[in-house]
Amino acid sequence: MIPTFSEGQFDVVVVGAGHAGCEAALACARTGLKTAMLTLNLDSIAFMACNPSVGGTAKGHLVREIDALGGEMGINADKTALQMRMLNVGKGAAVQSLRCQSDKNAYHTEMKRTLEHTENLRIVQGEAAEILTEEGKVCGVKTTYGGIFYCKAAILATGVYLNAETITGDVVKKSGPNGFAPATELTKNLIDLGYSVRRFKTGTPARLDGRTVDFGKCEVQYGDDDIAPFSYMTEVSVKNSLPCYLTYTNEATHKIILDNLDRSPLYNGTILSTGPRYCPSIETKVVRFSDKERHQLFLEPEGADTLEIYVQGMSSSLPHDIQIDMYRTVAGLEHCDIMRYAYAIEYDCIDTLDVYPTLEFKKIEGLYTAGQINGTSGYEEAAAQGLMAGLNASLKIRGKEPLILGRDEAYIGVLIDDLVTKGTDEPYRMMTSRAEHRLEIRQDNADFRLTQKGYDCGLVTEERYKKFLERRACYESALNELNGRVPAKEADKFLRSLGLDGTEKPLKYADLIRRGATLKQVKSAFLVLENCGKSAAQSAEIYIKYEGYLKKGLEQIARARKLEEKKLPPDLDYMQIEGLRLEAREKLNKIRPASLGQASRISGVNPADIAVLILYIK
Repeated sequence: MIPTFSEGQFDVVVVGAGHAGCEAALACARTGLKTAMLTLNLDSIAFMACNPSVGGTAKGHLVREIDALGGEMGINADKTALQMRMLNVGKGAAVQSLRCQSDKNAYHTEMKRTLEHTENLRIVQGEAAEILTEEGKVCGVKTTYGGIFYCKAAILATGVYLNAETITGDVVKKSGPNGFAPATELTKNLIDLGYSVRRFKTGTPARLDGRTVDFGKCEVQYGDDDIAPFSYMTEVSVKNSLPCYLTYTNEATHKIILDNLDRSPLYNGTILSTGPRYCPSIETKVVRFSDKERHQLFLEPEGADTLEIYVQGMSSSLPHDIQIDMYRTVAGLEHCDIMRYAYAIEYDCIDTLDVYPTLEFKKIEGLYTAGQINGTSGYEEAAAQGLMAGLNASLKIRGKEPLILGRDEAYIGVLIDDLVTKGTDEPYRMMTSRAEHRLEIRQDNADFRLTQKGYDCGLVTEERYKKFLERRACYESALNELNGRVPAKEADKFLRSLGLDGTEKPLKYADLIRRGATLKQVKSAFLVLENCGKSAAQSAEIYIKYEGYLKKGLEQIARARKLEEKKLPPDLDYMQIEGLRLEAREKLNKIRPASLGQASRISGVNPADIAVLILYIK
């Protein structure tokens, strides 16, 4: 038996140093808690095991919200960007999202540097073997070497490392991503503590030698010029230093895959766990969408200091010999050399129906989970949960009320509410379609929604808060100025010059925008908003365009909040409430919703059950 020894007394111990672990550790340390972060390997801190990018559809919203609350992901992405693009610019403001192509090694290096220079934070390389408890509360984390980090709270941000196995063809290895060691000791302890554990699967594509790719046969994709970064703390312009490229699979690619399905772990029974629906392997795409003649592939640089090219859209677990043939059927990749082969990875994760909206485990006080251990996929989803778990652990230790964001307040609120109310039977990915109030929780107004909350929690710095107040004042001033009057003659001339219907009466500048003019055209013609920052002016323009819809949305939110305000006792025994169906009783007893609103979103609880609960509460 390995002798134990003390590693010291801490307020919080964070297990894991991926995107969730980094945000959790920073949130705790920056709010004054003595924090330890335990990681299997210091070289895997903030490691981008899959695509080297941050943001994207809905994910960009999460990054902006993390930044608004005082998190680090947006700042780090800005520092290490190779290019940035705004996605969905041809669609409405609600679904436009910023995406950053990141320098993989630089992202890790910069985040590690930030952590190393953070007060109150100790970083230790080691593997957690056991969460120690006393009278139903966390009291420490024990490592495989016998070291005990005594603490008041622990945050598990273990990513895909719990009992991880990589699978390629017939070869199954005990390994984490990219050849890092797996965590093999903790799962049994989690089961003993009362967690429900299951297996999920994800995958990654091959990395190619850029010297062997014919980019001339691909469509080049540059970043956007003069684009706002993720963080308002970033004062320098993001340089678009490297392009990405677009190519496609074809009939020959699909034939190789279909002819070798018997060698695919996904189809020969080797892989039985659940994979991500919205980021499937190339084998799954070819089988599931057999009518499609081709699938998009994005060739993305892994960094400025490497020739490795990431082939987004072509993750696979096929054997190496099949992978070579498959990749070389693609235009531009006919002579490619593979530097790192694709693989699938299986790992243990928990059932988040056992978790409170604070991300605290219902059965052990002071034990939190965040990231892929909660069944999610994606760096951004992980970082958002890490930030919230860290903040809530900090708030609890400091004797303050928890921070629980509503579905009408943030995508983070949607993400966590989905996890703890509905659960997930597959790796969960954030999408704009999951948000009922997506027009109200756009990426451009994340700071208006959340920075005050982050400041009140003690995480947003005075410098960050000052920038927020200045931007909000500029935004309000812009709205006020755009309500200024334009004489009928000038308004009519301006509208007709744009090919729009004229007017016989005076209009506000805002009315000109509602009638189809852009803010840029109005500013140029009437010299308004000359002292207003670009981002605040854009937010004002969006508000004016969608003001009618936003007002209706606020009415819907107000009605929904009435259910959220009707709290349910935490110790209520639903099995004793007559009139509730058996399924509803079982689900309500398991999830223990905090409000009628949360109860109404539980699968298996119908409107009739909610009516019974309303009567019972009365």
